[in-house]
Amino acid sequence: MEVSEASHQIIADLLAARTGQHLSESRRWRVNSALGGIFREHGISNVDQLVCLLAAPPPSMAGSDLAQDVVEALLNNETYFFRDKPTFDQLPAEILPELAERRRHSRRLSIWSAGCSTGQEVYSLAMMFADQPERWQGWSIDILGTDVSHRAVATARSGLYTQFEVQRGLGVTQMLRHFDETPAGWQIREDARRVARFRQHNILGPHPGRAPFDLVLCRNVLLYFDTPTRNEAFIRLASAVQGDGFLMLGAGETVVGQTDRFVPTAKRASFFELLPLAHTPLQRQIA
Repeated sequence: MEVSEASHQIIADLLAARTGQHLSESRRWRVNSALGGIFREHGISNVDQLVCLLAAPPPSMAGSDLAQDVVEALLNNETYFFRDKPTFDQLPAEILPELAERRRHSRRLSIWSAGCSTGQEVYSLAMMFADQPERWQGWSIDILGTDVSHRAVATARSGLYTQFEVQRGLGVTQMLRHFDETPAGWQIREDARRVARFRQHNILGPHPGRAPFDLVLCRNVLLYFDTPTRNEAFIRLASAVQGDGFLMLGAGETVVGQTDRFVPTAKRASFFELLPLAHTPLQRQIA
């Protein structure tokens, strides 16, 4: 194996160890461009030199966590407000009303956006609730956004977006209703922010809530996992969803042929329900 190939494998192993993501051959083309900022910061020109720095004693890194910087640079944080709108529109039209009926006595809804990136998905959900104040008056709404990227979570917590970011997925009316323009950018308003919270979390760890969630969104995250890691992720997701709750995947994702813990919901693209453990193989029950 040539040194450059060995170096790419070291980078791939680092990404997998810290995030579970698989750096497939089809994704390796973007490694050099993704790491360009790190190359410039450290005065290096290629992955081989970067790997040498990663292997050096910590003092040479000038106090920074170079390995974490590399991982952050390789993560795909692509997102925008109301992404895949036809699919997203099913939430206020069907899913949330159904959950509201199921939770009419407790009047509590708990939602987890796993792999929330810089927060647009969470705030899209929050805007849905803010747009129906009478419908949700007296309800306790909690929307948790998590991501493996510390930087993405920091941006999400700030609720501050550029002109380009805020225009992606939002019409002018929505922008003006839910955001204030400031010298630093577009700041989401308190009526949407107050139901949202964020934390750094790896989906392969224990689910981050005190109790299972009524709705879990995990969109375009599992695409980056190899088969064994994806299986583990589905087990974690199954433990995080209430027995009568929903899992929402990305438009191009499915549970069919991927897991025996979820089944598609009738006539609802991208939404899935738990299959009771009694209907799954014994070895999966034990897991």
